[in-house]
Amino acid sequence: MLMEPDDLQILLKLHRTLIFFVNQRLDVVPYQLASPEELSNLTLLEVREIRDVLNANLGLIDSFADANPFDFSESELAIVRSWRHMVAGKFFIVRELKKYTVFLSASSPAVAYGVTALSQPFEDMIGTTLPFYTEAVLLPFKDMIVYDSILSNNQVTFGPTFRRNLNEEYKEAKARYGIVTSLPMLDPALPAKVQKVKPAAKVQKVKPAAKPPSREEKDDALQVVIGLVDQFCNEHLNEEYAVLCRSLAEKLGRKRPSPLLQGSPNAWASGIVRAVGGVNFLQDKTQTPYMRSTDIDRHLGTGSSTASARLATIRKLFGMDPLDPQWTLPSLMDDNPLVWMLEINGFMMDVRMLSREIQEVAFNQGLIPYIPADRK
Repeated sequence: MLMEPDDLQILLKLHRTLIFFVNQRLDVVPYQLASPEELSNLTLLEVREIRDVLNANLGLIDSFADANPFDFSESELAIVRSWRHMVAGKFFIVRELKKYTVFLSASSPAVAYGVTALSQPFEDMIGTTLPFYTEAVLLPFKDMIVYDSILSNNQVTFGPTFRRNLNEEYKEAKARYGIVTSLPMLDPALPAKVQKVKPAAKVQKVKPAAKPPSREEKDDALQVVIGLVDQFCNEHLNEEYAVLCRSLAEKLGRKRPSPLLQGSPNAWASGIVRAVGGVNFLQDKTQTPYMRSTDIDRHLGTGSSTASARLATIRKLFGMDPLDPQWTLPSLMDDNPLVWMLEINGFMMDVRMLSREIQEVAFNQGLIPYIPADRK
């Protein structure tokens, strides 16, 4: 499904003018542009650079609407103001449906967005082979979600295991939120239909500051959790999982204050294993090893609700998503496309498809874990 031509003209006019305004305010590119129309003289990379500055400074949207330098109507300004709820990030295009194309966020928990194409069907731009990995900015527009006309083109090939895992992510996202077709989502933690207005928070009495824990208490808490994850991984998983789980526990222990001092160490151990397992699809029956979350909780002697809460805390602290390169098992590095994606001259590219010279530079800078040909 494509936007109506009149709506498309409004979208492009408003977005082009907002980009022009941002460059006027912040001098992102070193050119004197006399009008929004002169943006057509810039390269795609330069326009994208201005767009990225806007994404990092959303307050400029209100500044633009308040100043209204181009005398837009109130309805047009309302569209621009709604862009404060844009969603920028990495996505997998996973389905072409009649009413929209489904963009599945690469972040966790995954969200499936129904996105309307602009003047050209997505399949004409990216082909019919899905999934397709891209970076995009999704914008609300009236009663639909569109994108800002800039779509990175990344030539990444996905294997059958990854496709199955991604399909499961898509099914879980649909079960969790449905397909989101308008922005903003009221609360990503709940489907829109079941959300309630939260009561006003009660005024809490100020309590005396607690005595900070000693170094010995922090070390003791960390060692207990490490002992639990080591024993669990040795008995039920493997040494690769043990190394990553131990590393994650140590990162938690270095936090100030350390969250490991609060709550059951068994729940933290389960949350750690779940977090690393989620990155590596431990719950996928096609994987070896394989284990369900409920079995992890049972073996570690904790309740599922408590372990889930610890998992949510860990993911929030470290931004851990499925296929996160930092927490990918070494044996799965070859099959993880995100390990090999680098931004080169403003475009996301799979470094495995580039020359060895570029791969060596990337390796020496610590951007990739090894040179693929040497590993083989």
